[in-house]
Amino acid sequence: MPDPPSPPSIDTTPPTSTHPAFLGELDSVSSYDAARAVVLPLPFERTTSYGKGTGEGPAALLEASQYVETYDEELDAEPADQGIYTLPAFEPTSHDMAAALDEIEAQARVHMGAGKFVLSIGGEHSLTAATVGAARQCFGEIGVLQFDAHADLRDTYEGTPHSHACVMRRVVDLGLPTAAVGIRALSSPEAKLMRQSNLPVIWGYQLETAEDRFDALLDALPRQIYLTFDIDFFDPSLVPSTGTPEPGGGFWQPSLRLLRRLFDRKTVVAMDIVELAPRAGQPSSDFLAAKLAYKCLGYALLGPSTADARTATR
Repeated sequence: MPDPPSPPSIDTTPPTSTHPAFLGELDSVSSYDAARAVVLPLPFERTTSYGKGTGEGPAALLEASQYVETYDEELDAEPADQGIYTLPAFEPTSHDMAAALDEIEAQARVHMGAGKFVLSIGGEHSLTAATVGAARQCFGEIGVLQFDAHADLRDTYEGTPHSHACVMRRVVDLGLPTAAVGIRALSSPEAKLMRQSNLPVIWGYQLETAEDRFDALLDALPRQIYLTFDIDFFDPSLVPSTGTPEPGGGFWQPSLRLLRRLFDRKTVVAMDIVELAPRAGQPSSDFLAAKLAYKCLGYALLGPSTADARTATR
């Protein structure tokens, strides 16, 4: 494997009309230094195998976010006031997949090392191996919680170990504790690996009782968590715009309750949202992804317990 590139300098080039800022221009944040969180667009697509278009996902999410209200009724606050800065879209220059992932890892590491909560938006799921690697270097002991329709535990797929279908296998190979929610599509070897490695999972067919099972799942993970959220976790009736829209997925409010519980019980150090593949005439998927990003940033920056306290005083 090539040596990783030297850490890049922080590029805070202002967004442009073709690369809008998350939520639009936020008057409360004037600089990178003032922001508690950064949004890192990664329009990275190299190995998608069915529906393509994830490279357009970050731009679609950012565009849809222009219409997301910044007041959150659950938190009774505007999380944007905590400071959210949109970084320029980053695309690695290397044609070699491993080297390209090293570039992404180095870029994410700069912002995590600067003390920012980094929300990466993809892009195909393979990029998570890089951002998890950055989080591991910056935060030490972490676990990885995966919301996804697919196990993504293949050792290789279509000739590469760096496929989107292999990303969680690469995370497991790092020796990091993992757990998954919503899995409903996997191969026999992946199922065997999950059994042999005793990887905690809430299956797709168990989503109706996921809230009863979730605390036990979290108990299997360390205090610090990296959250990877493949948008195909959701049922395709909510999110048709993804590469492989598997039926039987999650729905909005139950999923938020799980996420709220996660952020309340654990320290989420960084996260990503991946696999949005926008389709003309189907803006609902883009908007849901943007809303999901803002909800998670609200939980990260303000904490779900804040909502509990404020709700109790209403």
